[in-house]
Amino acid sequence: MLSTETPVSAPKPEDRAARFAHVDTWVFDLDNTLYPAHSNLFGQVDVRIRDYVRVLLDTDEEEAQRLQRGWYQQYGTTLRGLMIEHGISPDAFLEYVHDIDHSVLAPDPALGDAIEALPGRKFIMTNGSRKHAEKTARALGIAHHFEDVFDIVAAGLLPKPHRDAYDIFLKLHGIEPKRSAMFEDLSRNLAVPHGLGMRTVLVVPQRTREVFREAWEMDGRDAPHVDFVTDHLSGFLEAIRSGR
Repeated sequence: MLSTETPVSAPKPEDRAARFAHVDTWVFDLDNTLYPAHSNLFGQVDVRIRDYVRVLLDTDEEEAQRLQRGWYQQYGTTLRGLMIEHGISPDAFLEYVHDIDHSVLAPDPALGDAIEALPGRKFIMTNGSRKHAEKTARALGIAHHFEDVFDIVAAGLLPKPHRDAYDIFLKLHGIEPKRSAMFEDLSRNLAVPHGLGMRTVLVVPQRTREVFREAWEMDGRDAPHVDFVTDHLSGFLEAIRSGR
């Protein structure tokens, strides 16, 4: 099992809580962060993205997957790659790829309680669509804990890890980054928040290896821009609260 502490050391729970004592804004990525990767919710999105690429470019599944992975790694999202290299309109893409079965997610009351107990404001910041985020949060039973969802459209179609996406988000909601914390399942998406002064937490749920993840997606847990790593989000949040 992965440690729920820092990649470098393991402070006592009260010391860990002290490192979040200044935080009054909590920002959560959506996919594979607020729910575990093995739920296979994002797996459905992944398949539909590949299908969209295959039909759009009239190619086979293997080539569509190669292009999808390459654009995801290079541009942050497949959508961004399609926009830059093929000039597509984002609306139809976002509607198609997020037309999935959200009922595979079960309510997570422990996570809801842990989020509710956090002092201050809470947001979802996702490279997906608002509609997908809202459906996902409702399925988990946690939607009412968040002030707002900041999606790829609100970001001007610039995905994380682009600096502009974070700047737009922070300005829109009047957030002071040095009083904020960011939770993400991709290490590279924490580099900008850390540079802005946010406390950063990499969420790597148990059984992540049992579903398809690119090697580069799993890298970076020892990076200097990652303050903490956890394999249990609700337990990590509860430890922060109880340590206060």
